[in-house]
Amino acid sequence: MANLKEIRTRIASVSSTQQITSAMKMVSASKLRKSQNAILKLRPYSAKMTEIIQNLCGSEKDELPLARQSKVLNNVLIIVLTSNKGLCSTFNSNVIKATNQRIEYYKENNVGIKIDVKTFGKKGTDFFKKQNNLINFIGENDDIWDNLSFENVANEGEELIKDFINKKYDKIEIIYNQFKNASTQILTYETFLPISFEESSNINNDYIFEPSKVEIINSIIPQSLKTQLFKCFLDSSASEHGARMTSMHKATDNATNLLKDLKLTYNKARQASITNEIIEICSGAEALK
Repeated sequence: MANLKEIRTRIASVSSTQQITSAMKMVSASKLRKSQNAILKLRPYSAKMTEIIQNLCGSEKDELPLARQSKVLNNVLIIVLTSNKGLCSTFNSNVIKATNQRIEYYKENNVGIKIDVKTFGKKGTDFFKKQNNLINFIGENDDIWDNLSFENVANEGEELIKDFINKKYDKIEIIYNQFKNASTQILTYETFLPISFEESSNINNDYIFEPSKVEIINSIIPQSLKTQLFKCFLDSSASEHGARMTSMHKATDNATNLLKDLKLTYNKARQASITNEIIEICSGAEALK
């Protein structure tokens, strides 16, 4: 059994850790509330824009540059959304693992394919910078999480749209954690480009266009893509805070249980020490008789 001083030191250490995890939990809960409100408000808007595009462009999908489907994939870009900070359970490791599996899938099914990876988040950046023998790491923008806004994400989306139109890539895919609730994140593979259209017999083309249909399409599709990208970022942000809050909640509970065990051990050791002192005193008194 450890001596009393060692147990007291460990109790102080665990108590300090408990205070830190509890504070981090409250901070994450506050950030989660803000991120959750943002993503829940954006989802209906994004879904409606997608529905409008499906109805508006369904008959002209073969003529749209952003709907260009390549029979053979030669160049693929994978966008990886992770976090800048840790202590959020398997949030980052799941995305990194899924990205590696996706890279293997593309290489197995497409001979000679070139795969580029762009990361948003230091955890993903630190990993994929070391994987240049397997993929072509083209860069990162980790600072975007410090000021997450539609304008900043739209600038990234604009670059991706230009690269696809210029045929730099045949497909652009996003891998991220979709927010479900504070304790659940859904690992998601989402095709950013080309745009896919659902086959439907209920497409309503009875519209009066002002200005022309071409102008509307050229305006609404890039806007919809930027909104889709922003939704992915908000989903990832809310998922990160939810994962960190849950992780810190579990860490706080574990620290509480550990403190109880340590205090019980301390009391037992203290009682044993007192008992030994009493026995020694009694033994000494008996020896003097």
